[in-house]
Amino acid sequence: MTVDVWAQHPTSRFLAHDMFDSLRRWTGGSIPAQQIPLSATLDAMAAGGVDEALISAWSAPEGVLISNDEVAAWAGQAPGRLHPIASVDIRKPMDAIRELRERVAQGFKGLRVLPWLWEVPPTDRRFYPLFAACVELGIPFCTQVGHTGPLRPSEPGRPIPYIDQVALDFPELTIVCGHIGYPWTQEMIAVARKHENVVIDTSAYTTKRIPPELISYLKSRGGRRKVLFGTNYPMIVPEHALEGVDELGLDAEVRELYLDGNARRVFGLAGRSSPDGTGRSDADGTGRSGPDGTGQVRP
Repeated sequence: MTVDVWAQHPTSRFLAHDMFDSLRRWTGGSIPAQQIPLSATLDAMAAGGVDEALISAWSAPEGVLISNDEVAAWAGQAPGRLHPIASVDIRKPMDAIRELRERVAQGFKGLRVLPWLWEVPPTDRRFYPLFAACVELGIPFCTQVGHTGPLRPSEPGRPIPYIDQVALDFPELTIVCGHIGYPWTQEMIAVARKHENVVIDTSAYTTKRIPPELISYLKSRGGRRKVLFGTNYPMIVPEHALEGVDELGLDAEVRELYLDGNARRVFGLAGRSSPDGTGRSDADGTGRSGPDGTGQVRP
């Protein structure tokens, strides 16, 4: 089983945004003239051997690029294969909290906000009510670390001091740090080692481009429960992202945790098989992230 923890089913307005000009230049890609059908995303998952994906909304200062309603509808069309992740407007904290609570009640599995999209770090005061809400709701906060590929500043993606400070202020908050943190990957690993509820996902990096220090951490006793697989689809398709996994030298336990188990634990996803026979990866059967249903990863 393989779970992709960072993906988007793109809308035309998402794909056409000028901040992605840099990505189009790198890949030589063009903007589709029509809305991409959901079947294309599901087919890409199947072709790459990805069984389930967490697909996120995108709320930006200039407007909603992928709405929570759209994500909910797509997940509803592919139950068990697509799981929704919410996004909110951080400028209106109370509205954002009400929206997040409503979405979690509908089955959304987490909140994703990209600090670089708002050009502020995650220590900005407007994030803190949302962090508290995530803890209360038992869901993870997903964010990007490292440099910003799109045409926006990279400074908000520094693991130190920003993720470190958030984890100190909210030790119960599960923080999923996407895009590995490059060029500050060593910092990201240090922060994950320091804080029990900080994890890393490998989205935006193909297997062959993952830095050796992160591979070493993945194989370690503590790191094997702290690294999750992600693609950043549609920027990278699953088949391309997973190419070379067999050559990493992962033992059976590490491979299962990296590709499947860690995602199910962190996001509270139902498991296809579980030791307690409940059909859930969380031991208490609540569906909340963390093995004890609190939203915490706990090593």
